[in-house]
Amino acid sequence: MKVIVTIISILWATFAFAQVNYDTDLISPQLRSRANSCIRNEEIIVDMRAPDNVIRLQKKVITIFNENGDDDARMVIAYDKNTTIKAIKGEIYNAAGILTSKFNQNNFSDVSAADGFSLFIDSRLKLFSPSVNQYPYTVAYEIETRNKQNLIIRDWIPAMENNISVEKSTYTFISKPTDEVRIKTQHYNGEPIETIDKKQKKQVWSITNLAATRAEPYSPDPELYVTKVQIAPQQFYYYGHKGTYNNWQDLGKWVYDDLLKERMALPPATIQTIKDLVKDDINEKDKARKIYKYLQEKTRYISVQIGIGGFQPVAASEVDRLGYGDCKALVNYMHSLLKAADIESYYCVVEAGSLKRNVDPAFASMAQGNHIILCMPLKGDTTWLECTNQKIPFGFLSDFTDDRTVFACTAAGGRLIRTPKLGTQNNLQIRKAALSINKDGNVTGKINTLFSGAQYDNREPLIDQSLAEQHKLLKKAYNIDNIDFTTVGFSQKKEINPQLTEDLRLSIRNYAPINGDKLYLQLNAFNIQPTILELNNRVLPVYINRGFIDEDTIEFDLPENIKTELVMIEDKNFSNTFGKYTRRVSKEGTKLTYYRKMILNDGTFAPEKYAEFSKFINDVSMADHLKLIFNLK
Repeated sequence: MKVIVTIISILWATFAFAQVNYDTDLISPQLRSRANSCIRNEEIIVDMRAPDNVIRLQKKVITIFNENGDDDARMVIAYDKNTTIKAIKGEIYNAAGILTSKFNQNNFSDVSAADGFSLFIDSRLKLFSPSVNQYPYTVAYEIETRNKQNLIIRDWIPAMENNISVEKSTYTFISKPTDEVRIKTQHYNGEPIETIDKKQKKQVWSITNLAATRAEPYSPDPELYVTKVQIAPQQFYYYGHKGTYNNWQDLGKWVYDDLLKERMALPPATIQTIKDLVKDDINEKDKARKIYKYLQEKTRYISVQIGIGGFQPVAASEVDRLGYGDCKALVNYMHSLLKAADIESYYCVVEAGSLKRNVDPAFASMAQGNHIILCMPLKGDTTWLECTNQKIPFGFLSDFTDDRTVFACTAAGGRLIRTPKLGTQNNLQIRKAALSINKDGNVTGKINTLFSGAQYDNREPLIDQSLAEQHKLLKKAYNIDNIDFTTVGFSQKKEINPQLTEDLRLSIRNYAPINGDKLYLQLNAFNIQPTILELNNRVLPVYINRGFIDEDTIEFDLPENIKTELVMIEDKNFSNTFGKYTRRVSKEGTKLTYYRKMILNDGTFAPEKYAEFSKFINDVSMADHLKLIFNLK
């Protein structure tokens, strides 16, 4: 023990703050441009001494230029029974590089990692934000942690945000010469500096003078464009479990055998209940639909992040007894229920979120994915289930997990499968409104709107809210001054391709303002496209994450004191690779009809196409802002 302590002390001493001048005037103009903060120096050393003993040392010096960079100085350190924080210390300097204060672990707040809906969580967070309101300032700190596992080695990403510049960042990975590890680099030029002796193998990656970049709208996933190093040891240890993997198949086999298989058993009474439930059904999909309804009625979602580092589900028998579980537990439970009816299904790890992110086919690791869903192959009629939502229709994933590659864990090993895509033609918002304008410019009327595909969730969260909360959320969604709702109604078709219909009766005071003998009317009341920036020298591809179709038909009954003449409004029709736009206005007597349809296509397009794309969007916005001026009698 004495020798180990001495070695750690020497390593810490060599890692301590050097006598460096942190005067912000020394930062080059190149690294100040577009930056809210600049990483002056970051050194990360990961020393994998054994599978159950990984030391991580981090020294970081970061200068904050303005209040937008304050979050970059914030420190968040996660720990649990598998991760120990050995030491924290830091210093704060003013713009001239003069030391103004110091901090250590005692200055950090210590909070549960609970997210507000979790029942059991054994992870905690150490938090610290410097209290500085004079810019620029510099924070220098050192953190040492010990992990009793090597299944997950944190990626090295020198700058995750586009508005952070990097003067110097270095990443060192130390292992035994005989350790086998897989390494993947992204946007890193050259090879690491490697040194090997009888006791250790050391690999060092470093970058210097990385400038901040300009934010570009409609850009692809930023993780695809950052400099990154990923490391995955072939042989690993995790919470008492040992394993070996080189690819997704190996990893899936380990997850199934070590984390899932022993958690699938159900009580005999529940198995019999499921058999009785589906005994009259022949079709597997009909059986699965009934079992899914059973799951939704019996269980609710609560995050339960205990056990094997949050990776192992609570046993199916416990979910059956308690009636709740997290995504892992509920998927495992549904898998077990289906198994009782002899229906095959796969436990699938997915990177969930509206932005589509795939697991990396070329680099298997447990660090990927943040959610679990279920796949049923069903003899060629593959059906997917979201098991944490008691209201979502059978077979519908929503834009939370659609159109991405996921990692399925099966008895035969891991497989990569793609979830179904919510395509443009199905992502609909179809609105019909009948509005009456009185002589004072006030509006009353009704709206009927259908939502489907990726737009189904536009209103679904409102359904179970109180009436007062529905009114509040609708006012925010429609974003029109003086709008009020007299009746609110929703109906649903809960199918694999579901639809939600919203029926509203509303009033809008002073929607069509009067000035002298003129009445001003904004025709597009509910769906105006915002403009986007016009950029020169676009760098990244244009990325439209998800396509959609919006169609609006609004009939206005004009007041009797309107003079009926109307200047002819030219129809708008334009289209290109990105989509299509149509606008028409017609009038018969005192009835005026406004029609608008916008189609936006998803996809990835070359950077030089951005000028065409921004023109399309801004032309739509201009057409949407059409106003008519009527003469009054």
